[in-house]
Amino acid sequence: MQMPTAIETNKLTCRFGDFTAVDQVSLQIDKGCIYGFLGPNGSGKSTTIRMLCGILTPTAGSGSVLGYDICRQQEAIKRHIGYMSQKFSLYQDLTVGENLEFYAGMYSLTGPAKKARIQSMLQMANLESQEQKLTAGLSGGVKQRLALGCAILHEPEILFLDEPTGGVDPVSRRLFWDILYELSRQGTTILVTTHFMDEAEHCDAVGFIYRGQLTATGTPLELKRSIPGQLFSIETADSLSTLARLQTAGIAYDDAYIFGKNLHVLLHAAAAERLGELGSCQAIAPTMEDVFVYYVKNNTEEVPL
Repeated sequence: MQMPTAIETNKLTCRFGDFTAVDQVSLQIDKGCIYGFLGPNGSGKSTTIRMLCGILTPTAGSGSVLGYDICRQQEAIKRHIGYMSQKFSLYQDLTVGENLEFYAGMYSLTGPAKKARIQSMLQMANLESQEQKLTAGLSGGVKQRLALGCAILHEPEILFLDEPTGGVDPVSRRLFWDILYELSRQGTTILVTTHFMDEAEHCDAVGFIYRGQLTATGTPLELKRSIPGQLFSIETADSLSTLARLQTAGIAYDDAYIFGKNLHVLLHAAAAERLGELGSCQAIAPTMEDVFVYYVKNNTEEVPL
């Protein structure tokens, strides 16, 4: 059974003068899906988000959010979405309660409904006893949860998160993702941009963007299985030296790159026997970072899976 589509774009493009920030990106995101939009800084993630939110008008291409045209129905889109950026969009000189009150007013919430939603967001952010505390005095992780609460006060159907986990500690990141899982279970569609490759593991589907182009898209498992050949990890005290030895050893390999303290080598199984000459090695399953390295090096267009 095919899920209804929440977001769809066709060759979506955004240019600033001679610079193409987003280059013919085609996406299809199902309702209720957590979609991870991954790529390095400056790859076009935030620009794509802003077009989908109705903040930027595309230079070319088309798209829809919840059936609303992103070029002609931008105000309608804004009424149905929530948006949160890395900077959290909080007023530092207001208290926790005042920030929530302000955003409730922005979303035209009134009466008992407003009170119930604010109380629910305080509970979600574990701030029930801190309504009078100045936002500036909160930790990064608590600010993050408060900002999320402000973004979903009006119970949006789609939530756009633009690098929301930057600058917070690993425990706060884990708590934040637990909240996203629950929102998804309740039917909220979530598009989250990040440059943390490990966060892709938490997503139902992932798109890699590089230099404005979508280089691959699919579930994390599909993307890992799409890499040809076998990936090996070589333990080495000097990865640069080992890479140089590999390059002159006459071993047929498809790709090799330094991964932490080890060297990762992608090749066909028939050529794997000689890797032992370079050090202790073992076959490994690719991580999302391995997947990203592969597609950045080998593709500039979307790869069908």
